[in-house]
Amino acid sequence: MIKLFRKQGPAPVAADATAADEVTEASPARNWRERLAGSALARGLAGMFGRHPRLDDDLLDELETQLLGADVGIAAATALIADLRKRMRAREFADADALLSALRAALLTLLQPIAQPLRIAGAHPFVVLMVGVNGAGKTTTIGKLAQRYRHEGRSVMLAAGDTFRAAAVEQLRTWGERNQVPVIAQAQGSDSASVIFDALQAAIARDSDVLIADTAGRLHTQGGLMDELAKIRRVLGKLDGNAPHEVLMVIDGTTGQNAINQVRQFRDSAGVTGLVVTKLDGSAKGGVVFALAREFGLPIRYVGLGERLHDLEVFDAAAFVDGLLPERLQAPA
Repeated sequence: MIKLFRKQGPAPVAADATAADEVTEASPARNWRERLAGSALARGLAGMFGRHPRLDDDLLDELETQLLGADVGIAAATALIADLRKRMRAREFADADALLSALRAALLTLLQPIAQPLRIAGAHPFVVLMVGVNGAGKTTTIGKLAQRYRHEGRSVMLAAGDTFRAAAVEQLRTWGERNQVPVIAQAQGSDSASVIFDALQAAIARDSDVLIADTAGRLHTQGGLMDELAKIRRVLGKLDGNAPHEVLMVIDGTTGQNAINQVRQFRDSAGVTGLVVTKLDGSAKGGVVFALAREFGLPIRYVGLGERLHDLEVFDAAAFVDGLLPERLQAPA
């Protein structure tokens, strides 16, 4: 039996009518540098340039070590260092500041092509299918997206398609109540594709702008659950041949190089079209973003820089790179 959970309340508000306390929370008081300062890459680079302010091979060797240790990946780190070493030997850099400026430019070149915001357009309702492994922050990301779209003035509906994990439906229901958006759900153990199909029917009937569909968090090695994602896509196609319009994969930024294997498997099974990298503050190494950019070239739509609702940010390549580099040596944009 289908259940529709909804907390009664005011209609979604437009961005210019956002409550004052929410505006305060969304203000840039804590910028990207402050929120990325705890990452291993930011700490490592700041310490490295403090220990080796002189431009020499030792500086490049330690830079390579820092990049590898921060999960930038062998391919990306090797290419970056090889180019910097070649230019250093050609005497292109006067000092470590010039080298850091070149590093910044190279990192931006790697990330700028994949810094592509998600645009909700061209379909009504616009269907966003959320995928990822357990623990990546998928349900929390859904809640943050629902709030973002609601305060853009869009009507949002959620589909509790994670029928595999205990309490998943209840968690999504809580997010729906918090954001005052309806949640379409069935009992635990129900067919996920059926739940999401019913949700799309309801979204069409209610003229919703956006449908965000949760799916069971799974390991990329769980073939049966991965096959379920393909089934969901087929079922949605019966109502809208282009649905889902976005398949967002949520990645835990602390998982390092394992994220590469996860994305590869989900891309093949679910047709991932965009990424959300969470938990980039605190213990995250930070470099996995560069590894993902080089390996897949998939758009990074959002990044999670904290636990608050407003800490889900549209990915900004320049802000991200500048947040990782030592401020005193940074070159202007």
